[in-house]
Amino acid sequence: MKILTVGLGYIGLPTAITFALHGQEVVGVDKNHHVVEMLNNGKVHIEEPLLQEALQEVRKQQNLKAQLNVEPADVFIVAVPTPNCEDEYKGCDLTYVVDAVKNIVPHLQVGNTVIIESTISPRTTEDVVKPMIEKAGFEVGEDIFLVHCPERVLPGKVLYELVFNNRIIGGVTPACTKKGREIYGVFVQGELIEAKASTAELSKLMENTYRDVNIALANELVQIGAKLDIDALEVIRMANQHPRVNIHQPGPGVGGHCLAVDPYFIVAKAPEEAQLIQRARKVNSQMPHFVVEQVLDILEKHDGKTISILGLAYKGNIDDMRESPAVSIANQLRSMSGIEIRTYDPHVKEADTDSLEEVLQDSDVALILTDHDEFKELPESAVKVMKQRVLFDTRNCVVSDASFEEHYTLGNISAVKNAEQAL
Repeated sequence: MKILTVGLGYIGLPTAITFALHGQEVVGVDKNHHVVEMLNNGKVHIEEPLLQEALQEVRKQQNLKAQLNVEPADVFIVAVPTPNCEDEYKGCDLTYVVDAVKNIVPHLQVGNTVIIESTISPRTTEDVVKPMIEKAGFEVGEDIFLVHCPERVLPGKVLYELVFNNRIIGGVTPACTKKGREIYGVFVQGELIEAKASTAELSKLMENTYRDVNIALANELVQIGAKLDIDALEVIRMANQHPRVNIHQPGPGVGGHCLAVDPYFIVAKAPEEAQLIQRARKVNSQMPHFVVEQVLDILEKHDGKTISILGLAYKGNIDDMRESPAVSIANQLRSMSGIEIRTYDPHVKEADTDSLEEVLQDSDVALILTDHDEFKELPESAVKVMKQRVLFDTRNCVVSDASFEEHYTLGNISAVKNAEQAL
């Protein structure tokens, strides 16, 4: 097959490379001139384990090329961003998807398959994409096969999970589903789950919404624990020993291109019904403000003014800052007078400083907002340059804290207020 992928970001590029690794002729299309140039020069533009090596392999095999424009192919895969709309419910902005399909349609031939991998609101494939193809004179399910096949991968493990995770194949018709199975059967070793396109769309959204709601429960528990002077992390650890309980870990908020975005796509389609989903989004989106309040209390207790932020990415061991709560927290703290903020992230070039020693120099509080492996054991040589050795680990990721005089987490944060009351 000749496969053309529109969008060479965190999902489109690994997908294109994976098809190329399995012997397919792949054309990657992206609007960004810099991205196309980098890929054709053998360099990936995103941080993902093994992706650089995989690119070098497919270039050696001459199975992948990048370019700016769409051309004829057997299979067209749309993997472009779907941000939130700027409306009341933050629904799904289909601008990039619609543009991609518009560019594909003039190149369609009978027998082609169009696959939407982008995360989209329910019924988009049938109500938006299908009419665009039919307007060009094709019958979907007979002339053109249309499928929604959402990605279900974890950043940091994308190349592995693309192959071994179960994959939903959501065809507009049974013939579309069958064609989708044939295509992804090239490399997927997990189960290929057949579904209607609309069911696949909502399933993808609910997978991320489930996690968002569960994290909101944990984050709300943190706030309850802070008020009642109960360690929420210990409560979660004990509760999860029940065989049918699995409370997720709390954190400074929820970020990324999925969990912080996708639940709104459901809300926008059914706002009156999606009450719990909206409440969970509110809890998680307010969590950065809660963390800011706690770190200010810590700073006041220690009569300090300098905060060293460790981590700007939304999760550990990646460079992705999309919707990152760490960025929100840093911006909120920067807006306050009398406080000095420095940032360090070994995976993110936008950070203020380039080393732990530099970010911690004469600092009063080390604030961990991302659970990078580099932060699990902070070397004493870096900690000792702090003015006050105080740690606030919002990710509960530090495994050795011997170098610190005080160590706060989202579980024991009430100790700050208790100390103030005692004074």
